[in-house]
Amino acid sequence: MKKNKLQRQRRIRAKIFGTADRPRLSVYRSNKGIAVQLIDDSKQITLLAKRDAKGSGNKTGKAKTLGMEIAKLALEKKIKTVIFDKGSYAYHGRVKAVAEGAREGGLTF
Repeated sequence: MKKNKLQRQRRIRAKIFGTADRPRLSVYRSNKGIAVQLIDDSKQITLLAKRDAKGSGNKTGKAKTLGMEIAKLALEKKIKTVIFDKGSYAYHGRVKAVAEGAREGGLTF
């Protein structure tokens, strides 16, 4: 099972590469929460990172709010376009909610 996850992740990561102008928006999903990072692969640094806040509401709603928050922080750093990296996860549920929230917040990808 873990082998299949790593294969999916490597297949996706082979096709995308974040730069300073267009960083990679990487999503990590756990059972309890979700985290996102903006990564510049050319310098191998994390530009921004945000994890969902504990609070009321369902996990999908928190994920959408997290996408809007990361978009706001990115726009403050004059980052308007990103490359979405869903990792080994399906584009569904919380991962999709992060992407929709980031788009609503003003990011394009």
